[in-house]
Amino acid sequence: MKFSIQSIYTWYRNSLRNPKYRWWVILGTLVYLASPIDLLPDIFPIVGQIDDVFLLTLLVSEVSGLVIEGWKARKGDLSTEAGNTPEGSTSTASTIDVDAVSIK
Repeated sequence: MKFSIQSIYTWYRNSLRNPKYRWWVILGTLVYLASPIDLLPDIFPIVGQIDDVFLLTLLVSEVSGLVIEGWKARKGDLSTEAGNTPEGSTSTASTIDVDAVSIK
């Protein structure tokens, strides 16, 4: 198994998207950010903060994406449950979101 940043990112993102492990990964990330033990110690001026900034950016982007997806799903569910459709709208087309995957 090759070690790469992409494989770690994919594992982290998939763990966050799994409802069973989501809160454990978020809690572990926050504990890592608050912990004095790092992969790159913070005593080094710029290099020490790189892993913290990267992890915080990844956490915020993924959690905000999950919140937005949940909000959109809830908004879509509420509009279909209430039966509120605009007058004159006869379109039955739906949008399907697909994650792109690069093949090497």
